[in-house]
Order: sequence, then structure tokens, then C-alpha cells
Amino acid sequence: MTLIPAAGAYTLANASLHTSTIHNLDTAPDADGFMRADISVAEGRIVGIAPHVPSPLPGIVDLGGRIVLPAFVDCHTHLDKGHIWPRSPNPDGSFMGALNASGADRAARWSAGDVARRMDFSLRAAYAHGTKAIRTHLDSIAPQETISWDVFVDMRARWKGRIDLQAACLFGIDLARDVAWFESLADRVAAAGGILGTVTYMVPDLEPLLDRVFKAAIARGLDLDFHADETDDVNAVSLRKIAEAALRHKFEGKILVGHCCSLARQPDAAVLDTLDKVARAGIGVVSLPMCNLYLQDRRHDGTTPRWRGVTLLHEMRARGIPVAVASDNTRDPFYAYGDLDMLEVYRMATRILHFDHPVAAWPDTVGASPADIMRLPDAGRLAVGCAADFVAFKGRSWTELLSRPESDRIVVRGGRAIARQIPDYAELDDLMGQA
Repeated sequence: MTLIPAAGAYTLANASLHTSTIHNLDTAPDADGFMRADISVAEGRIVGIAPHVPSPLPGIVDLGGRIVLPAFVDCHTHLDKGHIWPRSPNPDGSFMGALNASGADRAARWSAGDVARRMDFSLRAAYAHGTKAIRTHLDSIAPQETISWDVFVDMRARWKGRIDLQAACLFGIDLARDVAWFESLADRVAAAGGILGTVTYMVPDLEPLLDRVFKAAIARGLDLDFHADETDDVNAVSLRKIAEAALRHKFEGKILVGHCCSLARQPDAAVLDTLDKVARAGIGVVSLPMCNLYLQDRRHDGTTPRWRGVTLLHEMRARGIPVAVASDNTRDPFYAYGDLDMLEVYRMATRILHFDHPVAAWPDTVGASPADIMRLPDAGRLAVGCAADFVAFKGRSWTELLSRPESDRIVVRGGRAIARQIPDYAELDDLMGQA
């Protein structure tokens, strides 16, 4: 593919843009929602998007129909856990195996230096793959919250202008019973400009604990981010409880809930009731297709898993609920693989969740939809006046794009192609006890 000009204004002509990433372009899309367009760039911003018209003028780069997508938005990750697999693998691929392995690793090894180096490694990979914004969860079980939040604040400053970095605290909601500790954590999150988050379980006092979390967020003007129902237990209905709490408190901030796996196992009447409340509460939902496929319904009796572990995004979208997909864990006990490559996430989501026939607006699940949830109005979309942050691929159709890794993609930030340097795993060998 012709390289992006290193200086001056230019136009990427004959690009394939998807209807979910642009608005009001007066040309007919194909069956998958793509249309041919010309993107004009000057001084680091998009200054024009128009239907494709052949032109012999200088400064024209003809893409020959290759797909251009906005830089990606990854709204649910765990950068603090990333890449600990070599030293703390999951012994059996189970959820409890992941909890125990990661908890032991955190207690033994998560110094500020260790967390910072692994986070930076992950961010460099994400940046090279074309991601512009990331929300990470930070394990905030004492005393880790006194370490990781300072690392996050420093990392956010170091990566400013390259990746918009957000963080949400993560702890089991039962720990909110300790009022003094919980209020101190909420203050720490607020001081760092973070998001208040927790993992919900079906504990007997879930509703009063949710009330405590909502009240703390309201008092500090914080958005909320929950892990919920990451199980096949049909009795796990904390998504519904979160929605009821949001309605009860008339919560006006943003709420994102991740996983919600058990919803796919529940009776239709319970599902409809939950989705109605989630829609009324304005809650967004993110599915983590790769991690949940890895963990959910894993069996140790020689039988094959019977379900995919993802939640009901089609039903949610039909009700106007904001939905997204994201990376989740990367090379840690919860998911042994991954590289924070949102094209891989979307490719897997398409296959697991059937984001095709039709493609419809599903590409916005890695762009505009999570960007809106993260309060990033200029991210995840191609629009005149927005920064020229996008990724140009060789694939000219959906089947071409999603059939290959596109490892030679061109990542453009501020109108210029970046030097895509994916970090070498050997950089972390000394942290893993490897020679």
C-alpha cells in the first residue's frame, strides 16, 4: 500500500468507509455497509469526507478500495494483570484457577515497578495495533490500591496524546462492607480522575452494598463500571440488581457493565425484565468474547463445552442499549492469549456473536459506542474536524479484512503514519524469572 505522506496535506482517495463510522455521506453503501469515499487531511485533522471522485491532482493517495476504520477504543482491559502468564499460569483453565493464580501473583510481585513495566508494554502493543483509547481495571484490594493508582496516574501522563487512558477500581463488592476502607478507596479514585468499579456477586446484602456504591459515586461525581455475572449460574442476576439500583438512585452518570454471561442462560421472562430495566437505566454493556470463550463452560470431565459465554448483545442493541466488545485480559491467568489488538477482538466477536448477515452497525462496538460510554466524543468515528486518527488496511471487503491478521496495517495518528513497533516479549523476561 502507498505510504501516507510524511508532510503536508493529502487526500486518501477511493477508501472503503463503513456507515457505522461516518454520517451523512451522500452515496449508497454496499450490502455490508461500505461506501467508497475520499478523506482529506490537513494539519493533523480530517478536513473533508466526500463520495469518491477520481482525480489526477497531486496529493492524492488512491487506496484502491481498501478499508479505513477509526482508531480503536478498548473499554474493558486489565493492564495491571497483563503478561504475568509465564510466571503465574492458570493451572486448569478455570475461573477459580484464574482468581487464585492472579491473586497470589499480585500479593507476591505487584510492586510499582513491576506493574508499570507490564502496563507500558501493553500500551505499546495496543498503540501499534491502532488503539486510541483504553479503560483498564485496577485491582484495588488492600494494599494494592496504594501502589497501582499512582502507577496509573503516571502512565496516563506519559501516554497523553497517544492513548487516552482511563481506570476503574476493581474489588469484590463484599469488601464494601468495610465502610471506612471503601470510602477511602472512593476518595482515591476520585482524586485520580478514575471510575468507581466493583465485581458484583449474589451475596445476601447485594442491594445495600450497591446502594453504598451508587451513593459514593453520586457524592463524588463518578461514573460506574461493574463486572457482573461472569458465570453460567442462572441465579446470577446482579445485572438486573445494578439496573434496579440505578433507577432507584436516579443515577445520571455513565454506567458500564461487563460480562453478563449468565443472562444467556436465563428464562425468557427474566431476560426481558432485565433488558427492560437496563434500557431504562441507560446502562451500557460490554461483552468480552475471547476471555469468556476461554473460561466459561470449561469442563474437566472429557466433555466439550456447550455454550459460548457471551451475553445477549443482539437483544440489547434492539432495545437501544449501548453495547461494545473489548479485549479484557491479556496473557494472564484469565486469558492465556491476546495482544490488545482490537481487530482480533472484532474478528473473534464477529464469529462468536454473529456480527454479520448483516454487518449492520456492529463495527461501532470497537469505536463510537465505547467512545460514547467513555465520554470521548471525538474518538471511534471519522468526521470533519476530528483528529486524523485511523487505521488503513489491505482488506477491501469484510471477508478480506477479517480473514487475515492485517499485520501490515498502517496506523495513522494526527494525520501521520506511526512507526509500528510491537514490543518483544523478551523485554519482560527478568520480571518472569526467565533467562
